[in-house]
Amino acid sequence: MTDRPIRVLPLAAEEAELARAWYWQRNPKISEEFLIELDTAMEAIAEQPDRWVRVGTRYRRYLLRNFPFSVVYLPLANSIEVIAIAHHRRRPGYWRGRR
Repeated sequence: MTDRPIRVLPLAAEEAELARAWYWQRNPKISEEFLIELDTAMEAIAEQPDRWVRVGTRYRRYLLRNFPFSVVYLPLANSIEVIAIAHHRRRPGYWRGRR
């Protein structure tokens, strides 16, 4: 099985950075754990992009285990686009207009 390359949209990267910074202000160790879990999510998505639950007809979502975030992505033929690093308290589907 070949991993597909992942492209993170700028707004999704910004969401990840804002979350990391929020955790860093409260506890640098937790901030590091957030980044490790996010990396684990990206690796899992790259390996098996069709494994995770569908959101609508085009998107999929990977739920982080220890943080209230989902990685919302769009599997494409030769790559994967991460659309959002969505906090679970945000309005559902707020990211739909990004692609």
